[in-house]
Formats: sequence, C-alpha cells, structure tokens
Amino acid sequence: MGGGEMGFVRAGLASLPHLLCFSLSTAALLFHAVAGARVRVIPAIYVFGDSTADVGNNNYLSGTAAKANFPHNGVDFPAKRPTGRFSNGYNGVDFLAINMGFRRSPPPFLSIASKINHHIMRGITGVNFASGGSGILDSTGNSMSMTKQIQYFATIRSNITTHLSIVLADYVLSKSLFIISTGGNDMFGYFSQNNVQNTTKMQQFIDTLISTYKHHLVSLYDMGARKFGIIDVPPIGCCPFPRSLNPTGGCIDVLNGLALSFNKAAKTLMHELSSTLKEMKYSIGSSYQIVSNIISNPNALGFKETVSACCGGGKFNGESACTPNAACCSERSRYLFWDMLHPTHAASKLAGAAIYGGSLQFASPLNFKQLVEEDD
Repeated sequence: MGGGEMGFVRAGLASLPHLLCFSLSTAALLFHAVAGARVRVIPAIYVFGDSTADVGNNNYLSGTAAKANFPHNGVDFPAKRPTGRFSNGYNGVDFLAINMGFRRSPPPFLSIASKINHHIMRGITGVNFASGGSGILDSTGNSMSMTKQIQYFATIRSNITTHLSIVLADYVLSKSLFIISTGGNDMFGYFSQNNVQNTTKMQQFIDTLISTYKHHLVSLYDMGARKFGIIDVPPIGCCPFPRSLNPTGGCIDVLNGLALSFNKAAKTLMHELSSTLKEMKYSIGSSYQIVSNIISNPNALGFKETVSACCGGGKFNGESACTPNAACCSERSRYLFWDMLHPTHAASKLAGAAIYGGSLQFASPLNFKQLVEEDD
C-alpha cells in the first residue's frame, strides 16, 4: 500500500468518531420514522435459514413444493393474509424482531431484490434470506441454499458500502444481529436415506454439518457480522409428520438424537469461534428446550394439543400439508403445531419471548436481549 493510500486510511480512521456520531444520530431519526413509538436497540436484522424463518422467499421460487402463500396459512396474520410464512400468523423470527423494536421480520430478499429500498441500502431494517426446504448443506433442499443466501447478503453488503462507505458499513453491520435457524431439513434428508442407523455414519454426518456450518458462519463474519443469534434444532422427531410414520405414534428418537448431537456440537463450535474471531459474540436460542417444555407441561403453558397439527390431513394431521381444503382447528392458540412440521403463532410467540429475554435454559451463554444490548 502506497503512502497516499495509507494516509487516506489514517484520515478515515481519525474521522471515524465524527462519522459514527453523525450516523447514529441519523439512524435514530430513521428508527423513529420507521418504527413509530418502538425503540430499536440495533440497526438491522439479517435472517438466514429454512422454513422456520422464511417470511416469503419461497413465494418467488419455482420448482419447489415448500410454499405457504395460500390459506389456511396466515389466518391469524394481520388482514388474515397468507404471506409465505409456514404459520397461522407470525413465526419465531417475527417475534424476536418485535421484541427488538421492529414491526416484524425484515422483508424477504426476493421481494425486494429488484427494488431500491433506501433504508435497507443504509443498513437499516435488514433482510430475510431464509428459504423453506433449505439446509446447511448445498445438497439439501432447493436453489436458495445457505450458500446462495450468503451470496445474496454479499450483494446487500455491497450496496450498503456504496451508500455508507466501507468503514461506516462495517460499523453498522457489527451492531446488527445475524439470526440463523437451520439444520432440521438436513437431518430429515439423512434419515430418509439411511434406514439402518449406524453410529459411526451418523457422527460423520454431524461432523460434516458442523464443518459446513462453520464455513457459513466465517463467511458472514468476514463480511462484517459480529453478533450471531443462533436458533438450535428442535426435537424434530416429535413433529406430527415423523409421528405419523411411527407405528406407535410416538416421537422418532433417531431424529431427536441427531438434533441433540448437532446442537451440542454447534454449542462447542460457537464457543471456539468466539474465542478466535475478534469481537464475535453470540447467543444460542434453544428451540429444543422450549418445544420439549411445552410437550412436558402443556397445560401450564396454555396448550392442550402437542401431538396433532392444527391444519393438515391424515394421522395427527401430519401426513399431508396444510392446504385450503385441509382440516383446520378452531382453537389455534392451544396447539403446539400448526402443520406437519411447524409451530403455531402461539408457540412461536412463547419461543420468541423465552429466547429474547429468558433464562440460560432457553438462551445461552446469554439471551438475545443481552446480546443486542451489550456494549462492545
């Protein structure tokens, strides 16, 4: 680097406090303009993952059956409209966003990819890249893989740097939250292809998942992510669909075992990364613990049905998807599962509250509130 370039860098760094002061003042005004009376604690949220976090990206994808942009989905969403969320209303990411002062999850990337959104281009609000059916591995799911989602984020980051400068963009991104909710589809795929369970082979599969997950996390870190909100894999063997495959109607223990193994390895991975990557901080929200608690103590938590889905068909309403012609329960707020694989609005609301402000049982090594409000 030549002397002139080095001088430019020094000058840029010297003026950083002034730039940051201006940026934060401007951001505060924009937050009030966008969020009204809500008080935002971070500039933006960036969401990656599968159908547990998808808010409509799959509406724009061809060649995938993983869609939810039709009734009965959205029956409890504002204006009772289906949005592409696999829920009767909001999903867990929506509630996390609400707790952080946002209206709900940021918009799906594919809905704004060809539009100019000045808030997003200035690192405000954020974007949701999650896609139903996707997984950690590129071989899982559809064309909007985790790798593709991160590539899409790179385009957003490029636009932000164009509008704010690289130094300011990195600062804003370092204060934003990167939420990742994925892994279950990889496990369903593995389970469907391996009828005879082999402990060694299962461990190799988990090792591959964790290695690939690490690559994704480091890629985001290299593009400016510093605060990671990880949602672990729930007890997927207890969803209505797996139960419908079990002659006893019970949970499929192999699937839950895969989830537990992955969650344990992911916890170790996050600790190691935060120890080696400068300024990286994280919280792991345990959907596994939350769902397990609801199943164990339904009445105490306001639920009455934790086996069958509210909407669907066949055994436990878990053999076929929630479609306009499917049976749909009337007490939606008393059901844990909305459809064959996904939680209801009520369950997601409980999960969002527990992960955002709950105890170490539900979010560790600190909860999401502590993560986003923590000073560097």
